[in-house]
Amino acid sequence: MSDEAPPVVCCDLDGVLWRGDEAIAGAADGVAVLRDAGLRVGFVSNNSSHRVGDVLAKLDRMGVPATDADVITSAHAAASLLAATFARGVRVLVCAGPGVVEALQAVGLTPVSELPADAVVVGFHRGFDFAELDVASRAVRGGARFVATNLDATYPVPGGMLPGSGAIAAAVATASGRSPEVAGKPAPAIVALVRARWGAAGAVVGDRPSSDGALAAALGWPFALVLSGVAGSPTPPGGEPIPEPTPPFVEADLGRLAPRLAAALAPSA
Repeated sequence: MSDEAPPVVCCDLDGVLWRGDEAIAGAADGVAVLRDAGLRVGFVSNNSSHRVGDVLAKLDRMGVPATDADVITSAHAAASLLAATFARGVRVLVCAGPGVVEALQAVGLTPVSELPADAVVVGFHRGFDFAELDVASRAVRGGARFVATNLDATYPVPGGMLPGSGAIAAAVATASGRSPEVAGKPAPAIVALVRARWGAAGAVVGDRPSSDGALAAALGWPFALVLSGVAGSPTPPGGEPIPEPTPPFVEADLGRLAPRLAAALAPSA
């Protein structure tokens, strides 16, 4: 048997494991199939709103046990991007959820909700309002570094889509007159985190070609598209079309995809 680490299957969460608080049928079984084949399964999400512990608790409720080492989010990517150039203790205005607060604190930066601030991080959260738009755009106009956790326009939930991080970042960009740096899929910051944690071999499973598919391309890995989230034919309202050329793996959901992916990637005995 080879001593090399097995390939990792990087699974998105929203639209792959669940939609909102509803599990996608067959997804937990799909993860089990991949693990039983000897593959490492990591979870790489552009949703920065939740703390890692909350993500793990939700995975457990969905029948997918996991540990901290199995999860990377765009909050981690945003924090790593800022920590690479800012000293510990620098104030970062958070226009995002608790996951960003946690990630910034973990790298020694100081999350704040009011000015002054040397940077602004914008991510998906349901509490976004005019007051947040005002303070975030004022900070950016004043010279603060502007980071978006990701630019996904929508977020899949039961019955449709919600506005995503990209919609909130667009509001701040419009009000400030500046475009953000992007931290999450498919930007270099999250590519670096995936490579550092899981190595050089793997595949990406996701429902959004513009982020998950582009992450796979940036990593040089195959992309496996599931149609349980934002992509489909015909294109769902607010979603994305199946790209051309068609990805090497396309299935309705992770449960149907997993046996094909396991056969293609599983390490030989």
